[in-house]
Amino acid sequence: MNSTSIRRPPISAIIPSWNARRYLPACLAALRAQLGDDDEIVLVDNGSRDGVAAWARVHMPDIRLLELSCNLGFAGGTNAGIQAAQGTLLLLCNDDALVEPGCVAALWATMQAHPEAGAVAGVLTFSRHPLIVASAGIQMQCDGVALDRCLGMPTDALPSLPIEIFGASGGLALLRRELIKDTGPFAAHFFNYLEDVDLAWRARLRGWRCWLAPTARARHVYSASAGQGSAFKQRLLGRNRLRVIVRCLPTALLRACLPAILRYDLLVLVYATLRRQPAIVAGRLEALSELPDLLHQRRAIQSRRTAATGDLARWLHPAPSSLAAWQTQQRLADLLAYHL
Repeated sequence: MNSTSIRRPPISAIIPSWNARRYLPACLAALRAQLGDDDEIVLVDNGSRDGVAAWARVHMPDIRLLELSCNLGFAGGTNAGIQAAQGTLLLLCNDDALVEPGCVAALWATMQAHPEAGAVAGVLTFSRHPLIVASAGIQMQCDGVALDRCLGMPTDALPSLPIEIFGASGGLALLRRELIKDTGPFAAHFFNYLEDVDLAWRARLRGWRCWLAPTARARHVYSASAGQGSAFKQRLLGRNRLRVIVRCLPTALLRACLPAILRYDLLVLVYATLRRQPAIVAGRLEALSELPDLLHQRRAIQSRRTAATGDLARWLHPAPSSLAAWQTQQRLADLLAYHL
């Protein structure tokens, strides 16, 4: 790692990886170029079958390697990395993301300028078209849908200065260790998908704030680990959506949003039936079967809430019409078909 002197706390870059050896050389090299002698990279081999661990021992002997016996998903793998990490700041980055020059510095500069921030989000762009935004953090809607902010926008439409947002995507974020100590780590039982939304909610409930660093960017291979329309992803998205809603929405907000939430899920279930996509239904049924446990988790999470309901409500955007939601999905499909 380079020897440039940088006045900031040590960073632990945590990279959970599952069968992604083809992406790691570029991912790790880009990170190494932006980290200092007091920093570290923690590579978590999530039970890969493509020789990630053996490759890392030979080609990246200076990084910290954790070898898990099985795949714990992004949530469990990242938690293992956080537990092993020694840095004061935690840099989360996908194994299929390539940080652009200045990314780490921009994340830290934003966090330094906003000491109240527990997290700073970076901007993910499409790997084959870095001038198109894939995600600029998390945006929440009143129907419980979590979106990638600015998806499909040109990067020159992003704000020039950091702005406050609801939460950071786990694909590129700088976290204070104090945030994790306060809120707890990612919900390991989520495995993949929306675990970052759940953490963002729990952070907001505790009064933590999040900022977007618009010049901190990484090129991302969108949905590389599981196809955008895979049954596996559909099941986990449906399951974890309901988990987030039950666990995290304060009672007043849940009551206000419930009609929009039910309307959305009813339309999704009709769509799933017409398109013969049972995984969408199966995920929701799985979450409903967990309801007693989820309510127990909800009581524990909500009992620690310090944020006012009004402060949380301002982050909920109006739910779009069914046509607008469908058009958004079509734009995403077109972007993936063109840019991947």
